[in-house]
Amino acid sequence: MTFRAFMQRAGKSAIRRIAVLLVLVLAVGGCDRSPPLTLVRAVAAGVPALSPFFDEHRGLGHDQALRPSIGRGSLQQGDTPGLYGGTRETSVCDVRKLKAFLTDPAHHQKAQAWAAALDITTDRIPGYLDRLTPVLLRHDTLVRNHDYKRGRATPFDSLLQAGIAVLVDEQGLPAVKCSCGNPLRPFAGDTKRVSVTFGNGNRKWRGYERSSVVAVRPAPRRLDRLALVDVTDRARGIARPVGTTGGHDTSFDAGRPRTVPDLTGTTFAEASRLLTGQGLAVGYAGKTRPADDAQVTVTDPPTGTRLRFGQYVTLNTTEGTSSGPGTPRTPTAPPAASPSPQPSSPSRTSKAPPSSPSSPSPPSSSSSSSSSSSSAPKTGSPGTGAPATSSAPPPPPSSAPVVTTSAPPPPSTQVTTSAPPPSSAPVTTSAPAASEPVSSGPASSAIT
Repeated sequence: MTFRAFMQRAGKSAIRRIAVLLVLVLAVGGCDRSPPLTLVRAVAAGVPALSPFFDEHRGLGHDQALRPSIGRGSLQQGDTPGLYGGTRETSVCDVRKLKAFLTDPAHHQKAQAWAAALDITTDRIPGYLDRLTPVLLRHDTLVRNHDYKRGRATPFDSLLQAGIAVLVDEQGLPAVKCSCGNPLRPFAGDTKRVSVTFGNGNRKWRGYERSSVVAVRPAPRRLDRLALVDVTDRARGIARPVGTTGGHDTSFDAGRPRTVPDLTGTTFAEASRLLTGQGLAVGYAGKTRPADDAQVTVTDPPTGTRLRFGQYVTLNTTEGTSSGPGTPRTPTAPPAASPSPQPSSPSRTSKAPPSSPSSPSPPSSSSSSSSSSSSAPKTGSPGTGAPATSSAPPPPPSSAPVVTTSAPPPPSTQVTTSAPPPSSAPVTTSAPAASEPVSSGPASSAIT
């Protein structure tokens, strides 16, 4: 009897232990519902690709040695002032050489694979390349890269080091890696759940910080020009027309502080154009981008705050009724003088003189229907005019908390990060700052 009782007690003890283990396993399995990590291959500046579309020894593109800029948000919008860099050199990316290579009948198979990766046909390659703009990455940037293997474009997620030369499209998205001609698409994963691997000559570079990695989302409209930072002189800005390689650049003072204008009562579209035109990035309250006709109620930081080039202004708005451009309002004061407009995409062989360095051209025609003015100071407004106060009193400030995610990706993309707005404390220094979080800005990024 004693032995039988012992065995019974031992059996019950074992059953209890097994039950506890099962509960723990189920609990751990039920709690760990995070999406899997995305494997990302690091690509360092100046390191040849393993399977490039284009022979890198032929000098298609030239990377620069840059220390990555520190951003405050993992998602950056393509029209954010200062997101990309440039130089006075016009040989960062030889677009003509890439076009000649891809249109050569001897390389038809590569051209087909290249075009398929970008969802275009081979006959559209020349026109597509003419609309791209060479820039230098200022951040370590996540992209969907492509190798050329066995006659096809093989996609893989990669992290491009700051300093790599790329061609960006009309919405500010990286489209081609210059040195090898590899096509690029937007990174679609969660920027906070990636596993970066270094290898094949791509050693971990100086200044690499996992928290500073960014992905680029498209600007809401096609751009006329890009507002770049001269990587050799950060106090100098470069206004580069889209579709040009540097021959039509104009300069502006990137070290001069910008003043937040009075945007109360303007539409979100109007406010975005004015801020981006002054070299300030645009964010918004809420998880989704407001409708263009949503009315601005509060800005953070407030009107009159002086900010550095590329810093972030959060717009609180009422709910709009449409996603189209807002209805123009009658200004109460004459708008600022506007310089003569430049062509949005001048030919690469055009000899037309560039615009005045102190006054780049106004925003694109898609935003020209909105006119405005303001009595607040308009430091550096590029001929777009200042915002006007509404004839009706603005609604009370929104009680919704400021959400710091600045430019959400497409609905299918999960975003787990945020980019906080800048401090409302005035900035007294004239030194330029690193690129700020994503903007939801306008069609033109020309600034003065």
